[in-house]
Amino acid sequence: MTELNGTVSPIFEPVRDAVEHQLRSGAEVGLSLVVDVDGQQVVNLWGGHRDAARTHPWQRDTITNVWSITKTVAGLAALLLVDAGELDLYAPVARYWPEFAANGKQNVEVRHLLSHTSGVSGLDHPARLDDLYDVRAAASRMASQKPWWEPGTASGYHVLNYGHLIGELVHRLTGLPLRDFVHQHLVQPLGADFRIGLRDVDVERVADVISPPLDFDPSTLEHDTVAYKTFTGPSFSATAANTPAWRAADLGAANGHGNAQSVAEILAPIARAGASARGQLLKPDTIGLIFDEQSSGTDLVNGLHLRWGIGYALPDRRTLSWIPDGRIAFWGGWGGSMAIMDLDRRMTISYAMNNMGADILGSQRAAAYTTAIYRALGTRAHA
Repeated sequence: MTELNGTVSPIFEPVRDAVEHQLRSGAEVGLSLVVDVDGQQVVNLWGGHRDAARTHPWQRDTITNVWSITKTVAGLAALLLVDAGELDLYAPVARYWPEFAANGKQNVEVRHLLSHTSGVSGLDHPARLDDLYDVRAAASRMASQKPWWEPGTASGYHVLNYGHLIGELVHRLTGLPLRDFVHQHLVQPLGADFRIGLRDVDVERVADVISPPLDFDPSTLEHDTVAYKTFTGPSFSATAANTPAWRAADLGAANGHGNAQSVAEILAPIARAGASARGQLLKPDTIGLIFDEQSSGTDLVNGLHLRWGIGYALPDRRTLSWIPDGRIAFWGGWGGSMAIMDLDRRMTISYAMNNMGADILGSQRAAAYTTAIYRALGTRAHA
C-alpha cells in the first residue's frame, strides 16, 4: 500500500482525496504538495516512492529535480536586486554586462531576459549539454550571439539558458554565482531546503526523475525555426537530470532540487506582499512589477499561448484553464511540477513529483490538485 503522509486542514480533505486517488491509480509515483494561505500551511502532504520500482518511500525530506520551477527562484533572485536598487528592469542589459551589446543586442533590456523575450533562447550551433555546465563560458557565448528574433516582440522560452542570463547579471552585480546568491539571500534567510546544484551529502535522499512516456525529439521541428534552434542549442533528454554532471551544475533554468515545502517557503512571500515568517523579503511595489505584462501570444519555442510578466507567467485560460484569473504569478516544471502564487488570496500552491507527465506545462495531476484546492478555498470562504 502506498502511504500518504502529512496534514491538511479539515476543509481541504478533498485535496488529500485527490492525491490518494492519483497514488492508487499509479499515475503518481512520489510527490509533495503544499498550500500556504497567508502563512498557514493548510495542506502539507508527501508520499509514494522515490523510485520507479516503488521500493524506496518518499520521505518528508525527499528532494527531486524540479526542472523549470528553478526559473521562479532565479527570477526572485533578480527581484531581490531590483528591490535593493541595484538592478533596473528597464535598463539595457549592457549597462551591467557590456559584452551583451554585441550583434545588435544593445537595446535588449533586463526585463526581456526575465520575460523570455530577449531573442537569445539558447546557444548557437554547435552546442552540447556539457557546454552549459561551464556557466561563465556559456554566458559569454550567449553575449556574442545575434538574437534569433527581434527582442521584445514575442516570447521564446529560454529553456536551459534562463539561469545563465540572469546568473551573469547577478554575478556582475554581486560577484557571486547564481546558486551561491540564491543560497545566501533566499535559502538561508528563509530556512528552505532547496539547492541549485546538489551537494554530495544530498544525493542519497534525491528522487530520480522518471522520464515522460515520450521524450521530446527536436529533429521533428522545422530547422529554420526558433524552436528548433532552442531545443538543439543544446539537445537534452529527461534522463540527464539523474546524472552527476547535471546535479552538480549551476543551471538556474532547470536543475533546482527541492520539494513542495522548500519551494513554497521561497515563493510564498510573493503572495503575501513580500512578507515571510522570518521578516520582509521584498517591498510590495517590487512584487507589483511582476504584473507588468511583457508579451501575450504564441511562444516561439514551446508553442503555448502565454502571457509573460516579469519573471513569471500570468493567467491565460487558453493554456491552463484550471488557473483562475486574477493577480496570479506562476510557472511549472517539465513533467508537471507547479508553483502558483495567488496574491488576491495570499495563497501559494507548490507541487513537486518524480513521475513526469507528457505535457509541456502542467499535467492532469496538477490540474486535479489545483482544482480541488480552489474548490476547498471557495468552500472555506463561504463557511
